[in-house]
Amino acid sequence: MVLVLALTPAPDAEPVLPALELLPHSVRRHPLDPGHLLSLPEADVLLVDARTDLVAAKSACRLLRTAATEQPVLLVTTEGGLSAVAADWGFADVVLTGAGPAEIDARIRLALTRAGDGEPAHVQASGITIDEQSYSAKLHGRPLDLTYKEFQLLHFLATHPSRVFTREQLLSDVWGYDYFGGTRTVDVHVRRLRAKLGEAEQIIGTVRNVGYRFNLYDDERPQED
Repeated sequence: MVLVLALTPAPDAEPVLPALELLPHSVRRHPLDPGHLLSLPEADVLLVDARTDLVAAKSACRLLRTAATEQPVLLVTTEGGLSAVAADWGFADVVLTGAGPAEIDARIRLALTRAGDGEPAHVQASGITIDEQSYSAKLHGRPLDLTYKEFQLLHFLATHPSRVFTREQLLSDVWGYDYFGGTRTVDVHVRRLRAKLGEAEQIIGTVRNVGYRFNLYDDERPQED
């Protein structure tokens, strides 16, 4: 059983994650305001409620990161709020409010596993440098201004270099198996990611009629396929 502390601006309202109540974890609520974040009760995982106040959630995540909180932080938001979420907030993962019990349990378990590894989390390939701890990415030393999902997509592909993934696989592994959007979502995010990579867009390769892959290059600058 995992002890979950839900940080929410409305501790007396409905559950932050309704499906979490169906799991055998212990859930306790706690105010989200900064004054109450300086001294938190014992917990294994922290949930930050971003459903109604993204600004407060962003501030809370950054405060927890600054305080070097040991527990992994999961950000809970609506699907509409995803567009405003940025990778530099300092959370371990994002969970949508409509997530089912299996997905929530998996995200909690994976967040705890990553937190327990205690290993430097860097990925470096084809001129891309990814820092998992700060949720930041650079191209040849230039910071990339990525949304959270763009960061997740780049990170997933970069950690499986040269492997081809179908749109369905990426939708399942990056967005979650119960995401209701279609595979066009993957194409849109790949297009936006390539635009931010600029001249290095070929790092994200297309395999016709199959899907996408992260291309490896030996030299400093990518070359055409």
